[in-house]
Amino acid sequence: MKHIKNILAGIGLIVVMGSLIFAVQSNTTEQPEKVAAETPDKNVSDGYKISAIEIPSDLNFAGEKVPVDDPEVLERVDREFLVNTYWQSNALLLMKRANKYFPIIEPILAKNGIPDDFKYLAVAESALIDVASPKGAAGMWHFMKATGREYGLEVNANVDERYHIEKSTQAACEYINKWKKRFGTWTLTAASYNAGPGGIQKYMRIQKVDNYYDLLLGQETGRYVFRIMALKEILSNPDKYGFDVEKEDFYKTVPTFSVQVDTAVTSWADFAKLYEINYKILKRHNPWLREPHLNNASRKKYVVEIPNKGYYRMVGAGQ
Repeated sequence: MKHIKNILAGIGLIVVMGSLIFAVQSNTTEQPEKVAAETPDKNVSDGYKISAIEIPSDLNFAGEKVPVDDPEVLERVDREFLVNTYWQSNALLLMKRANKYFPIIEPILAKNGIPDDFKYLAVAESALIDVASPKGAAGMWHFMKATGREYGLEVNANVDERYHIEKSTQAACEYINKWKKRFGTWTLTAASYNAGPGGIQKYMRIQKVDNYYDLLLGQETGRYVFRIMALKEILSNPDKYGFDVEKEDFYKTVPTFSVQVDTAVTSWADFAKLYEINYKILKRHNPWLREPHLNNASRKKYVVEIPNKGYYRMVGAGQ
């Protein structure tokens, strides 16, 4: 009898413990539902809106109106506006760089009678950085070696003036003016900068049209002028396209003074130290110097830009 009582007591204890466990589990499973009910859903759209973009009715390139009433043209324009507006990090970088380099480019274009819109061609070509393309085009204006030399730029192992912003901009102006006389419109001239004059002439002859907007071109050149126009509109009106940029956010030009060099230079690093800067900073302001030395057997006169003191760490300071 005593054993039976112990067994019954054990069963009772198991039943009680099971009830407690079930109660705890029930509370646990109900809790998240209660929390979820009390916490409102948070949508990304609460702080960020993506919308279609209204294309300006007066859209033009260098004063030449874009036929946006043509649905095929409108779709091509719309693509470039969407891609370049919503690639926000790239657009913001372009705005920052433009503040630094446009003041150098603009007066050279004006002096040569080139519409100001062509500064955005340099943006489309290189994003305003001294890069070389897989095909070998280099500098902000992306000249090929042969074309650079044709327009008066020195291009060799020591010196490559395709990376000289003032000289390459002047060369670009000469190219643009030459082909504007041939093509008659700034739009076709801009397209020829990308595809080459021969390519544009061939397509015009085969397709029997004389207008950029009527030409069937490869994808890159077909998008090229539209991309320039989109960049022009977005960089000119950042607020309109959702960019909140303050004046202090832009990159700024560091003032420099000029030093003439008409001899060989065995070490640009040693040369830089004479002005209390390092080789990196010397190259930053003179990217056309392509090697750490200068042969200059002809004793040609070069002008090297040296930054004013107070803008960079001096050589030896904290190094």
